Amino acid sequence: MRAKKLTYVAIATAILYAILIVAWHLYSPSSKELALQNPGADNRPEGLARKADDVVIGEYFMLYDEAFDSDLKGVWSGFRGADYTNIISDGKPLLTDEFAEQWSFSTGEGHAAAAIYNGRVYVLDYEESLNSDALRCFSLETGKEIWRRWYRVPMKRNHGFSRTIPVVGEGYVITVGPQGHVMCCDPISGDMKWAMDMQKEFGSEIPFWYTGQCPCVDDGVVVLAPAGESVLMIGLDCQTGEVVWQTPNDMKYKMSHSSIIPMTLNGTKTYVYAGVGGVCGVAATKAQQGKLLWHTEKWQPSVIAPSPVKIAENRILMVAGYGSGGALIEVNGTTANVIEQYKSDKGLSCEQQTPILYKGLIYTIAPKDGGSIRGRLASYTPSNLHTPVWSSAADERFGLGPYIFIDNNLFVFKDDGELYVYAMQGTQPTLLRKQRIMDGADAWGPMAYADGRLILRDAHTVKCIKIK
Repeated sequence: MRAKKLTYVAIATAILYAILIVAWHLYSPSSKELALQNPGADNRPEGLARKADDVVIGEYFMLYDEAFDSDLKGVWSGFRGADYTNIISDGKPLLTDEFAEQWSFSTGEGHAAAAIYNGRVYVLDYEESLNSDALRCFSLETGKEIWRRWYRVPMKRNHGFSRTIPVVGEGYVITVGPQGHVMCCDPISGDMKWAMDMQKEFGSEIPFWYTGQCPCVDDGVVVLAPAGESVLMIGLDCQTGEVVWQTPNDMKYKMSHSSIIPMTLNGTKTYVYAGVGGVCGVAATKAQQGKLLWHTEKWQPSVIAPSPVKIAENRILMVAGYGSGGALIEVNGTTANVIEQYKSDKGLSCEQQTPILYKGLIYTIAPKDGGSIRGRLASYTPSNLHTPVWSSAADERFGLGPYIFIDNNLFVFKDDGELYVYAMQGTQPTLLRKQRIMDGADAWGPMAYADGRLILRDAHTVKCIKIK
């Protein structure tokens, strides 16, 4: 009897397993479906697309301090500063005491960093409770909010929301929202000037982690890469929003997280952009503005966050994460050739931040797949991208944190909220100090500096410290 029961149990168990196996094959996702769940495998996964077509950009406004004025004149105009190098100097010495917090404020989850203009700080935020992009203007001295302009746009969280830096100058502050909404306001009053929707106007496909492209201003024209169905790049008058020029998208590039960088190559001023599909150069001179000068499809990672870096008269360094590594592009007239390409553990790379060329050396933070120096700060010569000249200590690893040069000092913000300062002495940076600034996480937003104040952020907080 016992033996018969055991037999029945065995048969029932076998039947159950058979049912489970069949169910797995019937209902489990295919390998293709699994691939689409990997970050960057699909630029527009289901559920992240915009759900509202009735967005009224800049619809709402709140003025908090009508009488605000400031004597401060420092400027950090946007992504990587006025000259797009992430290097600034004002000749003032660093404070010898601990850097004191001046103010802080909470934000919606994201990585959007600050721009600074004449005593005002500008941050693009996402108010999750209101489903709204919000351009917020604060006092650099006190952190008090001066005004706010926002508009409703429903989104789902995807490692945060906003991650772009406004660009600000005389008569304009321009933002690019996570879903490609472009807004221009008066930087003093907050009055609405003009707006544009890159998805509606150009058929842009928003990247996986939303728009990471920061607006670029050159000679009164804001340069953007909608990378839409027929238009790759556009130039808009900063004051009016009028289209000044546009570049056809014959290569069918898609929008990446990377930003456009102006640079002069072989004497030709050029807008260089790394899209999903390749790298290109567009004429920036008045006579040919908007003309495609060259392009190459030999470098096209599926996810690109860092921006192009000029490292020689006709050479551009490209880096990207997720195993992509780096590439060296040489430009000669209308031809661009990838003359070097390597994986992340074989040479200079970076996952999220853009490397800095400073006094003949290129500084970067090695990505998590960067071999023995993963997460460490390192420097390389432009002639040898494979062997570091120097790297930080084994216990000095920074994750996806940002870095900036201020008066021959290298500031590195570890992505857990700890600030490191290195004094530059030849090719060997010396750790000068480190200080805990935040106890948060995902401190990925680039730093901004003006008037002796350094602005940093993590996923939920923006903070200002006095360093000079």
